[in-house]
Amino acid sequence: MAHPSRSFGSVSVAMVTPMHPDGSIDIDSSRRLATHLVDSGCDALVVNGTTGESPTTHTPEKDQLISAVVDEVGDRAMVVAGAGSNDTAHAVRIAESAHRAGAHGLLVVTPYYNRPSQEGVYRHMLAIVESTPLPVMLYDIPGRTGVAIGDETLDRLAEHPQVRAVKDATGDVAQGFDRMRRTGLEFYSGDDTLNLAWLVHGAAGVVSVVGHLVAGSYAAMVSAVDDGDLETARDISARLAPVCDAIMGGGQGAVMAKAALQLQGVIAHRTVRSPLVEANDAELADLRTALVLHDLLEDAPR
Repeated sequence: MAHPSRSFGSVSVAMVTPMHPDGSIDIDSSRRLATHLVDSGCDALVVNGTTGESPTTHTPEKDQLISAVVDEVGDRAMVVAGAGSNDTAHAVRIAESAHRAGAHGLLVVTPYYNRPSQEGVYRHMLAIVESTPLPVMLYDIPGRTGVAIGDETLDRLAEHPQVRAVKDATGDVAQGFDRMRRTGLEFYSGDDTLNLAWLVHGAAGVVSVVGHLVAGSYAAMVSAVDDGDLETARDISARLAPVCDAIMGGGQGAVMAKAALQLQGVIAHRTVRSPLVEANDAELADLRTALVLHDLLEDAPR
């Protein structure tokens, strides 16, 4: 059975950015987390994405994180750096700096909040693509950005040799199926609740938040789909659905992923930067119950 091409691996985690209690970046924990994720089954990591709190981290911090993760796992996994901004010139500077810091590829999101025309979206994304020689995954998440990548815009961008893939968080698998067949681009699920649906429709892989906890299970799901074993893939998806809900059900993936990793002892603190706020005691109690129930945490005294 032919497998999809995978320029950005098959199981990527949109990695949180560990922080000290004062909000500074915890590079040592970031190194440990990157190693933990790759050991757990990831073959790619996205750093400085939205889950990595990119809106509130600054370029020197972003570059330090990229360098540390590449140094730690860059020989075993692809390290993809977010290069998003609603200011095109700023996004270009982020991309150029990420390239210098050693990133293997870029994740480029549509310019948020400004609500540009499709010509504006095209020019913005093209400028970032052409600012470095790195391969690019476009990121379509209109629910957050307020602007989608239109069909004509995607077709134009797909003509560029550095544009290899799309992380699709539109929720529209049927549209994505048509787009991947029309453009030849690799598609990656950007919505953990739809990972199986995307894979069955020919997606190359997943860019996951829940993968912080279950990367190995997602790798097994990808392998099962590759092998045509849909029964196993469906069973894995059903088993992971409550974990997806525990992490993503409230729409606070970065917050809950950090809380879960702290409960597991993978990172020391669950600190986030404002305007995000840490999970409260009730949320932590519910999260702990879910993790224990699904064998992701020992039932230890609180």
